[in-house]
Amino acid sequence: MISAVILQMWCVTGLLAIAILAIALSRSKMSTAVVYSTTLAICMAALLGSTYWLIGGKANASEMILPIGLPWLGAHFRLDVLASFFLVVVNLGGASASLYGLGYGHHEAAPHRVLPFFPAFLAGMNLVVLADDAFSYLVCWEFMSLASWALVMARHREAGTARAGYIYLLMASFGTLALLLAFGLLAGPAGDYGFAAIRTAQHTPYAATLVLILMLLGAGSKAGLVPLHVWLPLAHPAAPSHVSALMSGVMTKVAIYGFIRVIFDLLGQPTWSASVVVLFLGGITAVMGILYAMMENDLKRLLAYSTIENVGIIFVSLGLALALQANGLKLAAALAFTAALFHVLNHSFFKSLLFFGAGAVLTSTGERDMEKLGGLIHRMPFTSFAFLVGCVAISALPPFNGFVSEWLIFQAVLQSPELPQWALKIMVPAVGAMLALAAALAAACFVKAFGVAFLGRPRSPAAATAKEVDRYSLSAMFTLATLCLLAGILPGLVIDALSPITIEILGGRMPIQANEAWLSIVPIAESRSSYNGLLVMVFITISASSAVYFIHRFASHALRRAPAWGCGFSDPTPAAQYSGASFAQPIRRVFGTLVFRARDHIEMPPPGDIRPARLKIEMHDLIWEGMYAPIAGAVGFSADWLNRLQFLTIRQYLSLVFATLVMLLLVLAIWS
Repeated sequence: MISAVILQMWCVTGLLAIAILAIALSRSKMSTAVVYSTTLAICMAALLGSTYWLIGGKANASEMILPIGLPWLGAHFRLDVLASFFLVVVNLGGASASLYGLGYGHHEAAPHRVLPFFPAFLAGMNLVVLADDAFSYLVCWEFMSLASWALVMARHREAGTARAGYIYLLMASFGTLALLLAFGLLAGPAGDYGFAAIRTAQHTPYAATLVLILMLLGAGSKAGLVPLHVWLPLAHPAAPSHVSALMSGVMTKVAIYGFIRVIFDLLGQPTWSASVVVLFLGGITAVMGILYAMMENDLKRLLAYSTIENVGIIFVSLGLALALQANGLKLAAALAFTAALFHVLNHSFFKSLLFFGAGAVLTSTGERDMEKLGGLIHRMPFTSFAFLVGCVAISALPPFNGFVSEWLIFQAVLQSPELPQWALKIMVPAVGAMLALAAALAAACFVKAFGVAFLGRPRSPAAATAKEVDRYSLSAMFTLATLCLLAGILPGLVIDALSPITIEILGGRMPIQANEAWLSIVPIAESRSSYNGLLVMVFITISASSAVYFIHRFASHALRRAPAWGCGFSDPTPAAQYSGASFAQPIRRVFGTLVFRARDHIEMPPPGDIRPARLKIEMHDLIWEGMYAPIAGAVGFSADWLNRLQFLTIRQYLSLVFATLVMLLLVLAIWS
C-alpha cells in the first residue's frame, strides 16, 4: 500500500509538471483553462488525502527519504497530523483559487507571467509543510518565496509593483537568513539537520531563547508580525487577486506552521518567559494591523492590513498556549492551541473570500479605491452578498466562523488566573483587552469597507456601469461563504478534528464535542461556558424574519418618498455621501495623532469664493520612517561610497591591497 506522504508527493510532482506545461502553453488560448482546471483537480486530490489522514485516526506519521539534498542527509519528508492540517489549509486555498482563476484568469493581460508560477507556488507551500529536515525546509521555503515573488511581479509595469517586489524580496531574504541561523542552533555542534534528531536533542535555555527570537524574525516576517510587516501591504495588493488570496490566506499560515513546528515540536518543553514575547508581539500586531486597515481606502490594501491583525490574533493564542503548557495546564493549553488552529482555518476561508470579492470588483470596475466605488449592491448583487458574508465572518459576528475561534481565544484568556506568574496574570488580561479593541475596530473597518464600496450611489462612471462577474468566480466565492457558515454553526466537528494535533503536540485535548447535546461546544466545562452556533443561527433567522413580517404586515402601506439627507447641501450629489476618509475620521482623531501623526489640512475658501473646500489628510507610517527608512538611507550611502572603488587607478588599487595586507598582519600579530 502506498503511504500517505508518497501520495502527497505525487500531487506536488503533478503541480510542478503543470508549471512546466504552462511554460509551453503560455501563449495558447487554452492555457488558462488547462492550467487552472488541472491545478484544481490536483489540489482536490491532495485535500482529500490530507483530510483523510487528519480525521482518519492515523497514529503514526508517514515518512519518505529522497536521495537528493545534502549527501549525508538526503531529503526527508514526513506527514503527521500537524502537517495534514496545514496541507488542508494549503490545498483548500489552492483549489478555491484555481476555481476562481478559471474565470478571473481570462482577464489577465499577460497570463504567461502568472500561469507557470501559480502551480509552482502551490507546490512550494506543500513542500514546506512536508519537509522533515532543515536543509529541505529552507530550500522549499526559498522556492515558495521566489515563486510568490514572481507572481507579485506579474504586473511589473503597473506603478508601485517594482517597489513592492523589491521590498518583498529583501524581507524574504532576511527571513530566510533568520531561519538558517535558527536551524543552525537547533542542529548544534553535531550538525544533524534532521527534524527527528533535533526533536530528541537537548537544547540549553540560552539556545532556546535565541531560536525563539530567530523564529519570530524568520517566520514572523513572512507571516506579517509588526514591525516586520512592511512588505505585506505592498506585495499582496500588487499580485493578481487569486494570488493575493493565496498569499494572505495561505502563505502566512505556512509561516505560522513553521513557527509551530519549531517552537512547539522541535524545541521541547517551553518556558513561561518565552510566551511573554509572543503575547506582546501578537497583541501589538493585532491592534496596529486593524488601525492601518481602518485608515486605508484601497480595498486590497485594507484586506492586506487586516491579515496582519488576524496573524496577531493567532500569535496571541499561540503565546497563551506556550504559557499554559509551561505551567502544566494541559487542558487550557489545548484550548488556546485549538483556538489558534481554528482561526488559521477560519482566516483562510474568509480572507480568501474577501480577496476574491475585491478581485471581482476590480475586474468589473477597474478600481481598487473605495472612494470611486459605491452602489455595487445593485450592479453586482451576488458578489455583494458573498462579500458581506466575508465581512460578517471576519468581524467575528455569530453565527459565522470568525466568532467561534475568537470566542475560544477569549475563553483561553479567562484561564489566566490559574497562571502562577504575576507577570502573566497581568499581561494576559491586558492582551485580552487589546484583542477586544482589535475586534471592535475590525467590525468598524468592515462596515466601512462594505458600506463605502457596495452601498449608496456610484461615485464614478465605472461603478455605475459595473456588471456581475463570471460563474467560476461566483462559485469560488459562494463555496467559501458556505464554509464560513458551516464552520460557524458546526464548530464541534472542527474542534474534534483538531484534537489529534493537540494530543501529539501538547499531550492533551479539549473535551470531546461530539458528546455534547444540540451540537454545542464546551471549551473547559459546561458549568463555565458553552456556545451553540446552530441555535444562534436559528434565533437570528427567526428574529429577523419575524421583524420583517410584522413590519410589512402591520406598518403603513403608504409609499413615502423624500430626498435623502445631503449634509446641508441641496444638490443630491454622490460626493455628499459618507466616504472612507470621513468614516474613519473619529478613529483617526482618537488613535491617529499617536500612531500615525495624522493631521487634517482644510482649505476653506473665503465667503463669496465659488471654489470647493478641500480636505487633505496627512499620515505617516512611523515604523517605516523610524526603522526602515534610516536603514535604507545608510545602505544607499554606503553603496554610493563603495561605488567609488571601481573608478580607482591601478596605483590606488595596489595601495589599497597593501594597506589591507598590513592591517590583516597587525590583527594576526595582536591575536597571537
